[in-house]
Amino acid sequence: MTDILSPYSRRGLIGAGLGVGAGLLLPDSAMSASRPRRGGRIRAAGMTASTADTLDPAKGANSSDYIRHYMFYSLLTQLDRNLIPQLELAERIESSDQINWHIRLRKGITFHDGATLTAQDVVWTLMRHKNPATGSKMAQIAEQFAQIRATSKQDVFIRLTGPNADLPAILAQTHFGILREGTSDFRTANGTGPFLCAQFRPGVRTLARRNPNFWKPGKPYLDEIELISIPDETSRVNALLSGDVHIILAVNPRSSKRIHASPRHNLMVTPSGLHTNLIMRQDRLPTGNPHFVAAIKYLFDRPLIKRALFRGYATIANDHPIPPFHPYYRADLPQRVLDLDKARWHLQRAGLKGTRLPIYASPAAEGSVDMASVLQEYGSRIGLNLAVNRVPADGYWSTHWMKHPMGFGNTNPRPTADLMFSLFYKSDAAWNESGWKNARFDRLLVEARGEADQAKRKQLYGEMQELVRDYCGVSIPVFINLIDAHDRRLKGMYPIAIGGMMGYQFAEHVWWEG
Repeated sequence: MTDILSPYSRRGLIGAGLGVGAGLLLPDSAMSASRPRRGGRIRAAGMTASTADTLDPAKGANSSDYIRHYMFYSLLTQLDRNLIPQLELAERIESSDQINWHIRLRKGITFHDGATLTAQDVVWTLMRHKNPATGSKMAQIAEQFAQIRATSKQDVFIRLTGPNADLPAILAQTHFGILREGTSDFRTANGTGPFLCAQFRPGVRTLARRNPNFWKPGKPYLDEIELISIPDETSRVNALLSGDVHIILAVNPRSSKRIHASPRHNLMVTPSGLHTNLIMRQDRLPTGNPHFVAAIKYLFDRPLIKRALFRGYATIANDHPIPPFHPYYRADLPQRVLDLDKARWHLQRAGLKGTRLPIYASPAAEGSVDMASVLQEYGSRIGLNLAVNRVPADGYWSTHWMKHPMGFGNTNPRPTADLMFSLFYKSDAAWNESGWKNARFDRLLVEARGEADQAKRKQLYGEMQELVRDYCGVSIPVFINLIDAHDRRLKGMYPIAIGGMMGYQFAEHVWWEG
């Protein structure tokens, strides 16, 4: 059998997602020689809040949910700063064929209510994702769980429907936070995580207090964290600069100068796979016409979008969701560039010259309103009349996302290529935004998932990138850097490329030197 720590540590970052060497800009606090201190209370401001806020990890749907869930729950594995899955509640994870997995749990770990963690809690937690009544955001991923059973109080056996070398990375997703068997009341949280839930008011605030019985000695360092939401970015920045909050998520590049000018605050910039993508539904016309899709992809001025929309805090993309610093990125694919002649030719082949088409954009999809305006300008030069419909952020995802022939999405980073492709590009995926169906892609997805040879795996994912780039009804012009800001007295911060605030995990790791 193969232990998780050997292949994941040394051989090509197996299943490790974005990998290392991404040019991360480490803040002073991450490189400081200061040692962790116990005590202190901070306020953290996220960007999303609603009455749908949840303490059920399976239903986590936004950054604020993820932050909450990392506070209160532990997982079998956790992604480190290089996005390599490390052992957490699991003491050991082994597999010889990537189908049959054996997990040994650590002993002596207790839930917040004092109950001892057992294998049956893990079995129940993972299996509830397969129950449609749960409403799990990972239901499609959980379809791979063919069998899960406890073989002793500390041991869990998982059999998958097919080989998947990425299972340890999948189990690190916050949705798989381990619950006590039978949990049904999520008005509070009962996990094994670093903080206890002192108060949860959906859409208002979450108050977390240090778990004195946390299973990691010495952690967490903070006594209390209050999590609130300030949806307006300018207001979030103002709250930080005035001292009302001590760390904020999702700073707009336009605000970076204000924060740089403050001697009391710092930025943390994380190159990531976050992207705003244009969706062209393949089950509608004219967006389902392949020549129309090609024409639109040639209309994106990617350097302009990087420079003007994101102030340089972005990485040029190539119309597929794998960023250049990913270990499976295919570097030899020709970079698509702005080409009005090619765009005009494809538009004529589609028979759509002079056509007027609406394109829906919203502040909810970062940068989409300006991207739509750029497309509108270049479209006018080739005889394409795009009418930009700007709609409010409130309700965008339920009312407009995937509902129109042309609109925008906004996709958070995922730690593995398999998760990204499975959730957003597989033919029957619920979040297959353009409704794209490609049998060859679906076959490659399954083949790559079970391939243990990393060179072959990279080749398979490379072909999938080419298929998405050339045929999928999605265009991705740039990958957006994650920008957070914090009080300099908050120490221990470092980037984790799956999300802001240390991949939403900051609560466990930071300390206060106020």
